[in-house]
Amino acid sequence: MNVKVEKKENSKVEIEFTMDKKQFEEELEKAYKQNAKKFKVPGFRAGMVPRAIVEQTYGESVLYEFVIENTVDDAYRTAVVENNLEIVSRPELDIKQIGKDKDFIFVVNVCVKPEATVKDYKGIEVKKVSTRVTKKDVEAELEKIREKNARIVTVEDRELKNGDISIIDFEGFTDGKAFEGGKAENFELTIGSGQFIPGFEDQMIGMKVDEQRDINVKFPEEYHAKDLAGKDATFKVKLHEIKEKVLPEIDDEFAKDVSEFDNLEDYKKDLNKKIKADKENHAKMDMEQEAIDKFIEKVEVNIPEEMIDSEVDKMVEEMNANLSYQGLNIDQYLQYMGTTLDEYKKQMRDQAQRRIKLDLGLEYVAKEEKVEVEDKDIDEKIKELAAQYGNKDDDSLLKNENARNYMKQQLVYEKTMKVITDNVVTK
Repeated sequence: MNVKVEKKENSKVEIEFTMDKKQFEEELEKAYKQNAKKFKVPGFRAGMVPRAIVEQTYGESVLYEFVIENTVDDAYRTAVVENNLEIVSRPELDIKQIGKDKDFIFVVNVCVKPEATVKDYKGIEVKKVSTRVTKKDVEAELEKIREKNARIVTVEDRELKNGDISIIDFEGFTDGKAFEGGKAENFELTIGSGQFIPGFEDQMIGMKVDEQRDINVKFPEEYHAKDLAGKDATFKVKLHEIKEKVLPEIDDEFAKDVSEFDNLEDYKKDLNKKIKADKENHAKMDMEQEAIDKFIEKVEVNIPEEMIDSEVDKMVEEMNANLSYQGLNIDQYLQYMGTTLDEYKKQMRDQAQRRIKLDLGLEYVAKEEKVEVEDKDIDEKIKELAAQYGNKDDDSLLKNENARNYMKQQLVYEKTMKVITDNVVTK
């Protein structure tokens, strides 16, 4: 089979295949023999229908379909390997010519990975983030720990106030009718948390235990349940119990209870160190993210639409896989968000384009910097991950070519990214 590869604009490639008429006839005969038992014609035993009768009864194209099925995919895959084509889109098949006593000609159109260039990828300017720890930072952290160690006690001698934990029954009505999902019993609601519709919690303030009250609210226009969005509603609420948080005093005894230190002063010093380390870590991540964002802006490449389509499809698959861990799927998620798959894909296009530009830009830098990964680096990384996830059989992973190739890609990515982030300039 003759193969001709022609590069088009914007990373598009046309691969033309020509099977001469002699070979095509041989493939037709092979297809007839392989599928002879499938053809049923009155007066002939199964598998004994002459080819001429098969073509007369079913039409000549019936054998063409078998030839296409048997030859096109293999020919395409071989051409991709032999021509070192990195395909980034679904192949599109176009049959140019097919028929008896004719050459069989077909074309496959694909997009290949485009090449990017990046100027001035070293010395990217990023904002310097302060990591100074203030007295207020330490006090705020102490307050968080204090909240975590609060005792919850039931109160009976006063009305409900902001910050209290209420135990309630409620049922919601719109247009005088109860709506689905608007009812619960013994529900725990912290007043002021903003967990419910605006105005709901405010109207509960002042209630007493065993009191019943009608709460009138309006659902937000952008509410996720479209049948309720913008509607007036009445909730019938009964208060069963009021609880409050009792916060501990921040003193030496508090420090002993929540840490390994005997006094508050030493505990504060330790908190200062931890906050400092946390701020430094976040500052590093913020500067790296800014560097990546600016690096992406420097990447010069023409990305074919088909490549973006493929990346969006990949992102949808990733999203669906992540949702499955929560017992959901993409259809349920889209329904909850009040959108469609097409709309969701449109929203993902910019992010998909950024991902592609980052990958292509890093490939360029890796070539320029001659980034390499040695076998021992791959071995160490596989052993590290195997230990992290409790996989004792790291020998099989070390010999697994797919695992090694994946790890090599990850290490090249990390090393190349380090070239960018290690050479940033803070301002």
